[in-house]
Amino acid sequence: MRLDKYLKVSRLVKRRPVANEACDAGRVSVNGKTAKASLNVKIGDVIEIGFGDKKVKVEVLSLEETYKKDEAKELYKVL
Repeated sequence: MRLDKYLKVSRLVKRRPVANEACDAGRVSVNGKTAKASLNVKIGDVIEIGFGDKKVKVEVLSLEETYKKDEAKELYKVL
């Protein structure tokens, strides 16, 4: 699954265009490397997102095309 779509489905980022902008600005890294929106994420990847002065680091647990809002947190584990 593409990184921008995963961020949207997992509700880490509200909308896909916002996820694209964050990737283009270099605020998203996967496994320690700056990532483009088109990168394919796999189970076990570690994603780090910078939101202003706050950073969120998560591990990918599952890749689902669609998920309910309350169950979206099951797609990742906060590190």
